[in-house]
Amino acid sequence: MKDITKKYTNGEVTIVWKPDTCIHSAICFKGLGEVFDPQKRPWITPEGASTERIIDQVKKCPSGALSYYLNADAGDRPVKVESETIVETSPNGPLLVYGNVTVKDALGVLTKKNNVTAFCRCGASQNKPYCDGSHRKAGFQG
Repeated sequence: MKDITKKYTNGEVTIVWKPDTCIHSAICFKGLGEVFDPQKRPWITPEGASTERIIDQVKKCPSGALSYYLNADAGDRPVKVESETIVETSPNGPLLVYGNVTVKDALGVLTKKNNVTAFCRCGASQNKPYCDGSHRKAGFQG
């Protein structure tokens, strides 16, 4: 598999995008559509907002597909990629975790999960700790 990385700069900050890591959470363009617009080519136009707003939005990327570095700080040293994992409670449903996580089961077995992982909140799942949709039959409220 080819490791594709694309960079977009406004001269002050460079946005780094790794499409193979992207989980298409849409957080980037819902939060800063002036810079991130999947309907345009290129889909990232860093001239659309201030460097500060770009950095704030890129830090919200749950998968790490988007990262950034300040051009003045880059030099020859490696750039640290920072991203957040986002946890969201689905009304009357599972706990949704967006991003890359490692789940350790009762036997100590580690499983890597990407994209969105749905964890059971109702206790009725036959596939714990993951949601299997049993909350609907159980009438879970929460």
